[in-house]
Amino acid sequence: MTARRPQRTRDPEARKAALAAAAMEVVAENGVGRTTHRAVAARAGLPLGATTYYYPTLDDLIAAGLRHALDTLQTDIQAWDERLRDAPDMPEALTQLVQEYLADRRQVRIEYELFVAAARDEALRPLAEAWLTDIPETLIATVGAATARDICALLDGFILQALVSDTELDAARLTSAIRKLSS
Repeated sequence: MTARRPQRTRDPEARKAALAAAAMEVVAENGVGRTTHRAVAARAGLPLGATTYYYPTLDDLIAAGLRHALDTLQTDIQAWDERLRDAPDMPEALTQLVQEYLADRRQVRIEYELFVAAARDEALRPLAEAWLTDIPETLIATVGAATARDICALLDGFILQALVSDTELDAARLTSAIRKLSS
């Protein structure tokens, strides 16, 4: 008689979380366009069937990844909000926060990859739009709604330039531009 292998306990929530995190890793390495159920399953160490069971379509899987990235970003935004509220020099503090954000280029690429995916896919837009509202919320009390949106657009431009050119953030230029917009 052959011994039976012990059954692994299946934790659906842990599997879903592992798949969402794995989706982010695959997106970071390959981009959204080359992300597949198979690649995500392999990265998560789960069978392909688990991936398609929890996320039947690739859009579902990418949306789960976007939600995962958004959760991370919202935690960061809360920390930004606290630091900006207490900052004696908001433009300088905001520039420092952007520098810290850019320190993890891999995570920044993931977030921007998913943001671009949301521009193409209407189902992902509500998740991405949360990004567009969360960061300005932290600045509205200090500079007003319109200026907060302008500053966020400026931040996106500086972040994208640093990502695309693989260079350091031009902190002095960013601080100066934020000062101009917020004065």
